[in-house]
Amino acid sequence: MRIELATAPGDPERPNEDWASAAVPAAGQGGFLVLLDGVTPPLDGGGCVHPVPWFTARLGGALAELSASRRDLTLTEILSLSIRRTADTHRSPCDLSHPRTPQATVVLARWDDERIEHLVLSDSVLLVETADGTVRPLLDDRLDRLPTGSLASEELTDARFRNQEGGFFTAAADPSVSSRAVTGETPRAQVRALAALTDGASRWTEKFREGDWTDTLRMLRKEGPQGLIDRVRELERADTDRVYLRRGKTHDDATAVLVEL
Repeated sequence: MRIELATAPGDPERPNEDWASAAVPAAGQGGFLVLLDGVTPPLDGGGCVHPVPWFTARLGGALAELSASRRDLTLTEILSLSIRRTADTHRSPCDLSHPRTPQATVVLARWDDERIEHLVLSDSVLLVETADGTVRPLLDDRLDRLPTGSLASEELTDARFRNQEGGFFTAAADPSVSSRAVTGETPRAQVRALAALTDGASRWTEKFREGDWTDTLRMLRKEGPQGLIDRVRELERADTDRVYLRRGKTHDDATAVLVEL
C-alpha cells in the first residue's frame, strides 16, 4: 500500500486552513483518509474567537480518531459526532449560530477487506480508480447548481446560500448537516486507488483544464501530490491576465492525498 500526502498554503504569510490525514490503523482493520478545506472568513470575523486552523485541526482530529476506532458507526454518524464534539469545545464564548462560524468542506473514506465507504460534503473531491483504470469523481455539486453569479468568488462567501435549503452545506456547528453529505460504498475488490483533493489542488482539472480526472490520478501516481500542487502553482503564476482565475484567489491552500490500495 502507498499513502502520500502534500499540502501548501496559498499565502506563506497566512496559516494553511486545510487539514488532512491518512492511516492504516491496525492489521485487519483497514484504513481511512480525512481531508478538510477550511472556509476563510471575512476580515470582520465570524462570531468566533478561534481561527479556522484551530477548527479544522479539532474537527479533523475527531474524524480521524472515530474513523479508526468506531467501525460500528457510519461515516455520516462519525461526521455528526465529530461536529458535535468540536462545537462543544467552543460554545462559550463563541457565537456558533453565526453563519460565518468556522467551517470546512469534508472528504472521508474508510476501507476494509470488503468495502470502501465514502462521504463528500461541499467542493472538495474524492477520486476512485477502479481495477480497469476508470477514474470516477465523487462530488457534492450543490455549488455548481447555484444561480449564476450568486457567489462573489470561488470562496464560499455568500451567507444567503451557506447551509441553507437550495444552497450548499459545510461542516460548521450543526451536526445534522452530516445528512446532507454525498455518501456511498464500493466493493474493495473493484478499487485500486483513491485520491482526495481540496479545490486548491483540483484547480489543475477544474479551473485550468489541463486534463481530466484520469489525467489527475495519473499525475498523482507519477509525480506525487507535491508534484500536482507544484504544477498548479506554475499555472497560477502564469495566469497574469486572469483568464482562468478571474476573480478568485491567485493562490489557494492546496492539499492532495493519494492512496494506492
